[in-house]
Amino acid sequence: MSGKPGSGTSTLVDLLSTEMEWDSVNGGDIFRQEARRMNLSVEEFSRLCRENFEVDKSLDDMLKDLISSNEGPSIVESRLSGWWAYSAGIDCLRVWVEVSDIERANRIMSREGGDFESVHLAALQRNSDDMARYRQLYGIDLDDMSPYNVIIEADNLAPSEVLEIVMDKLRDN
Repeated sequence: MSGKPGSGTSTLVDLLSTEMEWDSVNGGDIFRQEARRMNLSVEEFSRLCRENFEVDKSLDDMLKDLISSNEGPSIVESRLSGWWAYSAGIDCLRVWVEVSDIERANRIMSREGGDFESVHLAALQRNSDDMARYRQLYGIDLDDMSPYNVIIEADNLAPSEVLEIVMDKLRDN
């Protein structure tokens, strides 16, 4: 499961994990665990990743290993999980959840608070930073949807509707 921050991938993974009784891993959770392991705040660890790409790559390597492992989780949620599964030739659903920047800002604001303008600008900046970092690290263009075999336009969909689309795709597979 992949999508920009605020797209609803975490909610989708929670619903799908419950519905299918599958286990899952969230790339953000791994990020936070590594920050704790290094006795850093999330902000400090984020800064370290921006300054030292090897730290960022090591996190991605952990996700790649989980995706490729036969004992790995049924669902991996991260910005690049679809890319990693695609490049490893893994036959699975590679879902991208797409929402507009305005909708993402509204969702982030309802979850974390703040004013729309600040949240919107921060979300745009984070996306811009991520795009530059993934291009530099891996030559990946986050706007290239070719690794994904399911793209869901979710601006006007409830979480249950997004889940139903994924469930339909799983039944078809």
